[in-house]
Amino acid sequence: MANWRRSTWGDEISLEYGKGIRDYADASGPVRVFGTNGPVGWSDTPLADGPGVILGRKGAYRGVHYSPDPFFVIDTAYYAVAKTELDMRWLYYAMIHHELGKIDDGSPIPSTTRAAVYPRELEVPELAEQRDIAGVLASLDDKIEQNRRTASSLEELARAIFRAWFVDFEPVKSKAAGAASFPSMPQTVFDALPASLTTSAFGAIPQGWDVKPLDEIFVLQRGFDLPKRRRTEGPYPVLAASGPNGTHSEFKVRGPGVTTGRSGVLGKVFFVQEDYWPLNTTLWIKEYRRSNPWHAYFLLQTLDLAGFNAGSAVPTLNRNHLHTLVVASPTADVLSSFATIAKPFFELQGHFASESRKLAELRDYLLPKLLSGKVRVGESNA
Repeated sequence: MANWRRSTWGDEISLEYGKGIRDYADASGPVRVFGTNGPVGWSDTPLADGPGVILGRKGAYRGVHYSPDPFFVIDTAYYAVAKTELDMRWLYYAMIHHELGKIDDGSPIPSTTRAAVYPRELEVPELAEQRDIAGVLASLDDKIEQNRRTASSLEELARAIFRAWFVDFEPVKSKAAGAASFPSMPQTVFDALPASLTTSAFGAIPQGWDVKPLDEIFVLQRGFDLPKRRRTEGPYPVLAASGPNGTHSEFKVRGPGVTTGRSGVLGKVFFVQEDYWPLNTTLWIKEYRRSNPWHAYFLLQTLDLAGFNAGSAVPTLNRNHLHTLVVASPTADVLSSFATIAKPFFELQGHFASESRKLAELRDYLLPKLLSGKVRVGESNA
């Protein structure tokens, strides 16, 4: 590795302690607040200028995080201050490569200490090559982040349409006010809408809609056992109460589908584009009676799922309790029209997720090769 200098972490950086701060989780300031596992809130005032690198100090998982902008760090993490000429994005990837977040001092509470980090050796390329290495890896991470934001925007757009149609009944209200159309709704569907709301056990709903218990809208079913020792990595996502939990070579349910937590983590709802395996900590929608996956996904999010905790030490959701909830049941043409509009948004989300997985695999393949000097940037671009 010509032109790479042998050094130690203590010669290259200083790990500065974060500081205590109140109410960051509920704040809405412009400055990101980082903890040991990443972003945890917002602040009005930064602790350090960006770009910067944050290293977890306490906890079972101590991650490495990058901030391009000024940031704040709480007292469960460090932030790195360069002692030499370092590109901060390269430093971020170097800290990941050298697994600084996995260094443990052996205390009862897993911790990373400066005394354990500083003596460790590393090879440091010249600044220009640092920037080249960071540029290759950052281009992949930036595209992954762009995909995430685009997918999130698509979902928010679909959610806004759902809320307008099925929660606030804006098309009906617009028609009652004399409007001849509604922006997100096909004209034929709008023309068939009533022009008034009626009182029901659920509250005000459009004339001609029904009020039904949830199990007449869709049926929730407990997931399936799959111990980790029986898992074989494959093309099908495994869903736990907290969300995606690896993959398996077999599936139990045809996608697209919807899951939510049954045990452990309650209140989160997940849309699955492909065939999947829901674990026994989940509830999955077995049958769509007066619904479809896209309508059901957003409808579940309007319910206070965590408030139905039937457990004690371990939060547990009883599907039978949910099934008795009374909800508004729209007409078939409105449901079908929403599915037609929402489905392409979620298919695009699936495309972006698939692309991001491939980009992440490429990044993870290149990172150790570039950071060790086994592949130089010119060679990786050849």
